[in-house]
Amino acid sequence: MNKQYRIVIAEDHTILREGLRALLCTDPEFDVVGEAADGLEAIRCVDNLTPDLVLMDLSMPRMNGLEAIREIKKQNPETKIIALTVHKTEEYVLTTLQAGADGYVLKDATHSELVMAIKNVLTGKRYLSPAISDKVIVGYLEGKKTVKEKSAWDTLTQREREILKLIAEGYKNKEIADYLCISLKTVEKHRANLMGKLDLHNAAALTAFAVGKGLVTR
Repeated sequence: MNKQYRIVIAEDHTILREGLRALLCTDPEFDVVGEAADGLEAIRCVDNLTPDLVLMDLSMPRMNGLEAIREIKKQNPETKIIALTVHKTEEYVLTTLQAGADGYVLKDATHSELVMAIKNVLTGKRYLSPAISDKVIVGYLEGKKTVKEKSAWDTLTQREREILKLIAEGYKNKEIADYLCISLKTVEKHRANLMGKLDLHNAAALTAFAVGKGLVTR
C-alpha cells in the first residue's frame, strides 16, 4: 500500500470541514487526522498530530489563517500548508505565500483540482489556482509586491492587525488582554495606535475597516 499522507483541515464552517473530509477520504493516499475551527486550534493540531499537510482557511475567528500559517511554519517548517480561500486579490495571495504557504487554492476549485494541488505540494512543488492572474504569479516569483504608495493598512504591525480583528469580532479590551496573555494597558495602547494610524475613532469604524480588509465577515 502507498504511504498515507496525514492531513489537518482548518475551516470554521462545520459543513465545509465535513465536506472536505468526505472528499479527501475517497483517496486512499489521504488520512484526515484532525480538524480545527480557528487558527489557534490549527496550531495545536499540528503540534499534537504532526500532519504532512494542512488545508487552511484564511478567514477564521479569533486567530486567522494567515497568523496560523506563520506560527506553524515557525514551529514546524516541514509541514506543508495550502491556503483554501475565497480571496483572489494580489495582496492576499502575496501576503499568504510570504507567510509560508506552499499553495493557494480558491474555494470554487473542483475536487480534482484540490487533489492535484495537495499532491503537488506534498511532492515539494508550489501550487496556485489557475484563476489567480499571471500578474500575481509574476509578482511573487520576482519577490516584489505591486508598486504602490504605502497605505495606513501597511503601517499596522502584526499585533495591531490581530487586535483589530478581535475588536471587530466584538471582544472587549479585557477579553483581548486575557486571550492574548498581555496586559490591559498594552491592549489599550495598541488600540490607540490603531485608531491613530487608521484615523478611525470608534469600534464601529474599526469593525467596518476590518470587514473591508477581509479580517472578519458580516
